[in-house]
Amino acid sequence: MEGGGGGGEDDIVCLDESFFIDDNYQLTTFIFGSQVIELLCLHSASTDFDLTGQLVWPGAMLLNDYLSNNAVLLQGCTVLELGSGVGITGILCSRFCSKVVLTDHNDEVLKIVKKNIDLHASSEKSNFCSELVAEKLEWGNSDQICHILQTYTNGFDLILGADIYIHNCFQQSSICLLFNTVEKLLQARRNGQCKFILAYVSRTKTMDSLVISEAARCGMQINEVVGTRSVVGNLEGVIFEVTLKKQHE
Repeated sequence: MEGGGGGGEDDIVCLDESFFIDDNYQLTTFIFGSQVIELLCLHSASTDFDLTGQLVWPGAMLLNDYLSNNAVLLQGCTVLELGSGVGITGILCSRFCSKVVLTDHNDEVLKIVKKNIDLHASSEKSNFCSELVAEKLEWGNSDQICHILQTYTNGFDLILGADIYIHNCFQQSSICLLFNTVEKLLQARRNGQCKFILAYVSRTKTMDSLVISEAARCGMQINEVVGTRSVVGNLEGVIFEVTLKKQHE
């Protein structure tokens, strides 16, 4: 480095988020049952900026395998996905659903999910649902939650999520915000039949218990779907169904 003086404020280097961004996406093929999906994604993580949504995580593979084997759950449904990342689950759902809303909190991640929506809209129109859109949604953000609820006034049949806590593991506040958001989305369905399907991959015992306790704190019942516990990416994964407790009373 030049000017090796005694240092000071002029020597401080400030980096914005663009320094960390890797947008060298690769077109990648995924197969779930009879469904073949091609989309753009990264094959390895960016640096330490919060861009985990650029990857396809094991939980998404678990969820997509489950949905492809139980496509009857999706037929004609309206679906909202939390933490959609590159959009692999939403794109699979679009083969069966009437409406799919993909959400993420990160602007850079929303760029790639929109590219993947456009990619599939142009190449597979015959397989596409009537409406597939991306929306910004940060858990606990009242304005963004209200925008979703006001835009989609009839609510949703299903809320989906896969590995959506991965970027903030160990943060209890984040899991609290997640289930507070899910609670509002579940309540929006006037017939009370909406449920949250969560593909959960176990990484710490602390997180395992936290997910269960936070769901209960928000007045929800969380049940493991029988037969879905399996090993994904050398980790144990399972599908949970989450509903408002009042549906069971």
